Amino acid sequence: MIQRFADHSPVPRTIGIVGGLGPYAGYDLVRKIFRWTRASRDQDHLPLMLHSFPGWIPERPAFLLGQTKENPGEDIGGIMAQLARNGARVIGMPCNTAHSPRILNVALERLRETGLDVTFVSIIDSAVRHMQAMCPNGGRIGLMGTVATLQTRLYQDALEKAGLEPVLPDDDECALVQRAISDPEFGVKAFSDPVSPRARQILLDTARRLVEKKQVSVILLGCTEIPVAVTETSLLDTPVVDATSVLARELIRASCPERLKEPSKLQF
Repeated sequence: MIQRFADHSPVPRTIGIVGGLGPYAGYDLVRKIFRWTRASRDQDHLPLMLHSFPGWIPERPAFLLGQTKENPGEDIGGIMAQLARNGARVIGMPCNTAHSPRILNVALERLRETGLDVTFVSIIDSAVRHMQAMCPNGGRIGLMGTVATLQTRLYQDALEKAGLEPVLPDDDECALVQRAISDPEFGVKAFSDPVSPRARQILLDTARRLVEKKQVSVILLGCTEIPVAVTETSLLDTPVVDATSVLARELIRASCPERLKEPSKLQF
């Protein structure tokens, strides 16, 4: 016999995560959703699906930089549609580069074709709103990300529109950050657990130079691979904001805001 007890708490909307972009970034987002959820028992955690099919999705930077014509948005949208058909009503994607309109618009069209009522939560919009809240009077935002994300100005345009000043590493440092992310010999994509000391050091040194040489107010980790390596919440007394953690909070808010932990209890 199964006994059922009345539960008058709000019914959360199921969260769906487009994983594989890369795989550890998807896992990291799931972990941070758990971290930010107000829960004292298993049943308090939110319903969540992670669909990680990395082999289905072509390289995002290669498409954006004109090295291939195969748009990853088609397959990303297929995964979004699959999540929606399986019950997801809030969807997030832990890949900043894939938020380029050239990719994202195609993916969201595939999702719309399902006819289902699904909310997509943008990591770019979420992170920029968080920056605005941190710097209500404006500020210099040190931005780290992939070359493709920076070249397509995903964050720069959004930050400027929000009254903030994006500050990038020098060109040679941006190239080093890209290697720390994707180099097959030592990058985070190749060595995620544990991260190679060389990749971590490159990323930390780049962040420190943004503070020391360019006097930024905040450092924004605008690639979901970077927080896998850089877990610090501040460097040289300057806040470090992890866009993945911000996205985790916004997904919880869209699913069931009553389950969101107060920001003062955890750092980003």
